[in-house]
Amino acid sequence: MLTIYPGKEIRAMKPCVATIGFFDGVHRGHRFLIERLKEDAEREGLESTVITFEKHPRQVLQADYQPKLLTTFEEKRQLLSRTGVDNCAVLQFDRQMAQLTAREFMERVLSGLLNVKKLYIGYDHRFGHNREEGFEDYVRYGRELGIEVIRNTAFELEGVNVSSSVIRSFLLEGEVAMAARCLGYPYFLSGKVMPGVQEGRKLGFPTANIEVPVEKLIPASGAYAVDARMKDTVTMMPAMMNIGTRPTFGENNQTLEVHILDFEGDIYGKELLVAFEHRLRGERKFKSAEDLASQLRKDAERVREMISEK
Repeated sequence: MLTIYPGKEIRAMKPCVATIGFFDGVHRGHRFLIERLKEDAEREGLESTVITFEKHPRQVLQADYQPKLLTTFEEKRQLLSRTGVDNCAVLQFDRQMAQLTAREFMERVLSGLLNVKKLYIGYDHRFGHNREEGFEDYVRYGRELGIEVIRNTAFELEGVNVSSSVIRSFLLEGEVAMAARCLGYPYFLSGKVMPGVQEGRKLGFPTANIEVPVEKLIPASGAYAVDARMKDTVTMMPAMMNIGTRPTFGENNQTLEVHILDFEGDIYGKELLVAFEHRLRGERKFKSAEDLASQLRKDAERVREMISEK
């Protein structure tokens, strides 16, 4: 996949079939759309192009907007590269672009810069100043500009139209298994292992405390069965993760603590990726550290049972 930053690079774009969106998570709905686009591009003898943004447009329009996203830009780019699409055009959304009407955007950016000949629109996607215009307007402008505009159908799973917002809702409820079904892969967090207070070590469960990018969405508080691996390795290790404020110890700052089963070694400062499999339980305040240790042993046993059932 060729990543293009229009305006920063001089490259004559070949005629293409394209789609545009933020593509947070590159979930099954996105991939359903991209597969249709790729098939059409191959049939027409054109290139396939995904048009996206490095930052969420709302960050430009609302200075105080703090997104909670399924993927960082680099994670999104890597996931898009796995779809087999020819090009990923990354637009630098700014206030000047935000002022363009839908027709101006289609003429200057889609036709003028990216040489789009056919445009697939997500079933609920809108663009242009204040998102005032809709699909019928895009079709009309497209006829004038030589762009065929096609509306994609929604990807449905168990009666739910799969979308990034729906997946975020599942994660915020701790429904990581359902989120994984919608994503097509387990939701993951990646971050550097930082020194902690080492209460887990005292309980016989040493943990790696990870620090993740501020824009990443953190699932609901609780204990989870996860798979963990060091960055740039492929070996996944069974683990359990606690997300919460450590109420048993009277703290109130959120921590992300990972205990890798049957693992010994110093991993401070290294990058650790965790992929969520199941939520074991919600966050609880235990009467004592001993009660917490007893629950952790039960949690670890459940994780081992899940491994044996795979």
